[in-house]
Amino acid sequence: MKRVLLAAAAAIVCATPARADLFDWSVSPLTTDVGNAQLTIGGSADGSVYSANQPNFPGLDESGATGFVDLYANLVRTYDTGMVLAFKTSFELYHDRLSVDNYGGDLVQTIYGSLQTGLGRLEIGMNDGAAYAMAVTGPEVDSVTSIDNPNTTFFLDPTTGQAFNAIFEPNSAVEATLNYAKISYYTPRLFGVAIGASFTPNEGKGVLPFIKQGPQVPNRQRGIWEIAINYQGQSGRLSYGLSGAIALAHAGAKTPGHHGLTDWAFGAEADYDLSDEMKLSFGGAYRQTNQYTFDINNALAVGGTRALHASTTLTYGSWIAGGEYETGSADGSLGLPNLGLHAYQVSAGYVINTNMQLTGGWQQQNYSRSAGVFYNGAPKIDMEAWFLHLNFHI
Repeated sequence: MKRVLLAAAAAIVCATPARADLFDWSVSPLTTDVGNAQLTIGGSADGSVYSANQPNFPGLDESGATGFVDLYANLVRTYDTGMVLAFKTSFELYHDRLSVDNYGGDLVQTIYGSLQTGLGRLEIGMNDGAAYAMAVTGPEVDSVTSIDNPNTTFFLDPTTGQAFNAIFEPNSAVEATLNYAKISYYTPRLFGVAIGASFTPNEGKGVLPFIKQGPQVPNRQRGIWEIAINYQGQSGRLSYGLSGAIALAHAGAKTPGHHGLTDWAFGAEADYDLSDEMKLSFGGAYRQTNQYTFDINNALAVGGTRALHASTTLTYGSWIAGGEYETGSADGSLGLPNLGLHAYQVSAGYVINTNMQLTGGWQQQNYSRSAGVFYNGAPKIDMEAWFLHLNFHI
């Protein structure tokens, strides 16, 4: 029945004329002056319905709905000299077990201050590191439901009651420091090149760096440095971007077989304007790290984890369609199994207006392991899902 509903919804979307003013209204963020600064408050609400096909298990529900709600508040003051001082926050007010963000479902996602001058931008607080902020990983129809570092997935592990990809979620951008408190600096872009650097003293989330030490767990990482470079260029109808990044750290409370962090990645994307209304984009990224399944507290002395993402999109007016491919592997040691992943996705989206996008698609994920079994009693599991996702943002 869920598949029938999804097919009907997709048919309605396909029958909709490609007009961005179909719903000729928009909602702007709330703005108000606070002294000489401006306060802006907005947010987003994401919801998906899905029908999955995965090996059966008692009590497993293969169809349903999932979503999350975010809120942000920014306070910005611009001086006559051109200097911009800002205080920015974002919160996840609600999420369910299939829609967990990059930061593990924290209520406080980011909270940091920034200072922008002609010499660059300085950020202090809980925010993405330079490696993730400057990453190029390839075009996406919908970043929330992408198979690369998704914020929403459609497969459950009935033995844990959580999202299945918790065992190994592919991510082709260096994101070792998540939203740990850090200091970051970004240079102005000169001749198409911008450089960023971040220092994260530990895994603490005490808003300001050095305030908290973070979880006192074995093999925790400390003194994490990130260096990233991003290049943007254009030649006629072709525009393109490149990125590269590395993160290095020392291990604290190190146990045998573990090591300090090494995490690096590079990516590229090109966009070609076929006409005034049509654009073709393609690109991808590769990441390699010694973290087992990208777990920062499990950086191994032997073995590594890799992720490769490739994607393409075609945009025509308010429509966007595309495909993605992802492959990943994690080398186990210390009794951990080798894990493998191959994933595919085809999707199409329609930008309803400046606040909403509706996306429908199909994805398949295939996992394998060298030892032990998945909940289906086998060392390999294949799953697919059809989904319809609505993003509303202000």
